Amino acid sequence: MRNAHVALKYGSSETSVNLENANVIQIIEPREFEGRDARKEILQAMQNPIGTGRLDEIVQERARGKTPTVTIIVSDITRPTPTATILPHVLDALHESKVTSDQITIVFALGIHRQLTSSEMENLVGQRIFDHYTCVNHDATNCVYVGTTAQGTRVCANRIVVNSNVRICLGTIELHYFAGYSGGYKSLLPGVCSRETIESNHKLMLKPDAVGGRLDSPVRRDLEEAGQLIGCDFILNVVLNSEKHIVRAVAGHPVAAHRAGVKTVDAMYIIPIRELADVVVVSAGGSPKDINLFQSQKALDNARYALKEGGSIILAAECPEGLGETVFERWLNEARNKQELIDRLDYAFEIGGHKAGLLAKLTQKADVYVISELKKELAERAFLLCAHDLNDAVYAAKEKYGPHASIIVMPYGSYTLPRLQNLNKANHI
Repeated sequence: MRNAHVALKYGSSETSVNLENANVIQIIEPREFEGRDARKEILQAMQNPIGTGRLDEIVQERARGKTPTVTIIVSDITRPTPTATILPHVLDALHESKVTSDQITIVFALGIHRQLTSSEMENLVGQRIFDHYTCVNHDATNCVYVGTTAQGTRVCANRIVVNSNVRICLGTIELHYFAGYSGGYKSLLPGVCSRETIESNHKLMLKPDAVGGRLDSPVRRDLEEAGQLIGCDFILNVVLNSEKHIVRAVAGHPVAAHRAGVKTVDAMYIIPIRELADVVVVSAGGSPKDINLFQSQKALDNARYALKEGGSIILAAECPEGLGETVFERWLNEARNKQELIDRLDYAFEIGGHKAGLLAKLTQKADVYVISELKKELAERAFLLCAHDLNDAVYAAKEKYGPHASIIVMPYGSYTLPRLQNLNKANHI
């Protein structure tokens, strides 16, 4: 019987597996658009903003009669945003508007992620920018109250951001497993908000409509209302293909421009599937998507939409930084069993810990094997089954489901969302 050799991204390298063609019912790959000339695409977007004037016009209006103070919110290392490519064009536009470098602060939107080192910040923005502009990590303890959303989220945002009179958000639009999509106002919440604000917003993920690929996710509706309270004057967002090349840039209003980018994301990454599988073999998509288990969990969440109840997921994710989040690790350490974690989501929701609860839910319904650099004790603490390599994990799964086990492969699990064409045909987990 003929075999298919499948290579999957793993950190900055690859891992591979041999699968019998008869078992593989689908390989879910994005319907990729070719990368465009980044400079031309970015300038075209900035010169033709959606829903706002050009950035120079906004600066003149917002700073009229006073010294402009500009904050540019950029992604941290867990996001693939090519900040060093897009940021210089924003700075050029600001300087053409007579804004000087000492009037500009670049804030890294950490949310609850760890602080970036100086070298990491320099790598993200480029040495010249790092040397000549103020670059700071978001400080979740230095936030001010700006209002409360209809869902009850008390919005406290970074003091530097709030006190600026021009706010610009840079980011990437991609599918997000409970906010529907990244990008737009998501740079502000969770990017530059307090932990309490983030937790209040993220608790909405427990609602049934909080899933990937939905603009009406209650999480996104809430974060967009919060973003309006904080204020964003201009976004520059990009859509990337799996090679991290820019295929579309959008600029302007944080909702109107964002929605234009979402259309490109949908065309590339929402993938119809004919049937669910016994086994899903998934890669997070390589670095930085598999920098730790906390980030790699997004691939598991997408993979479940392709899996039959009682099936198995096999995850390839390097996870060089281990579990990747202190609260996530604490919840796993404190739990005596899976059900305790699941119950805790309802009575003591805590950002970071939420992914421990989600893993517990998933592993109640499916076996999840992991091929990674995680220590065995860490993986098992997260209810994951360790395998030496992909071939060993596939062998173990086929022992359970038999030689005719159906397999779906997801080489870009953090990017692609399977959508069953006939929703009545079977139930995913």
